[in-house]
Amino acid sequence: MELAVFLIAAAVVLAGALGVVLRPNPVHAALSLVMTLFGVAVLFVEEEAHFLAAVQVIVYAGAIVVLFLFVIMLLGVDRAENLRVEALKGQRPTAFTLGGAVLALVLVPVLRGHQVITGAHSTSAILTAKPDDQPNVVRLAHSLFGDYVFAFELTSALLVIAVIGAVVMARRAPKESER
Repeated sequence: MELAVFLIAAAVVLAGALGVVLRPNPVHAALSLVMTLFGVAVLFVEEEAHFLAAVQVIVYAGAIVVLFLFVIMLLGVDRAENLRVEALKGQRPTAFTLGGAVLALVLVPVLRGHQVITGAHSTSAILTAKPDDQPNVVRLAHSLFGDYVFAFELTSALLVIAVIGAVVMARRAPKESER
């Protein structure tokens, strides 16, 4: 039964991820993201990580995707853009270069198995060291809001900057008749 649940949830996650990338309509892409996030929540439930599944559904599928949909609707989805014309010269090669660099920064530590990202001990060791001393939620909270609080604050600042940048970049210039 576990294998069947895993295969179905994995298929849902993959189909949703492909939908995010391949759907031309931004609203449909955001809904595909919701499908992906719910599939990941099912995988968390299968691994008996119920807290993470609840966070996945409430925070990501509930709040973040609603924010995405709000921004999409605010910016308007009624206009079609020519993707063959580059608004900024050289943005595609720069994006591929930066994407490859970020991918390398993520994959190299994972493949080498080192703790070079934060320098902290592995959270899996923290969560499994002494199972009788503290509940899992207490140990998880200590890890998130103690050892990794700076990373979470940095991520929140990055997300706010990204949303503001997207709104500024997508803002339409006023027409001559509106000036």
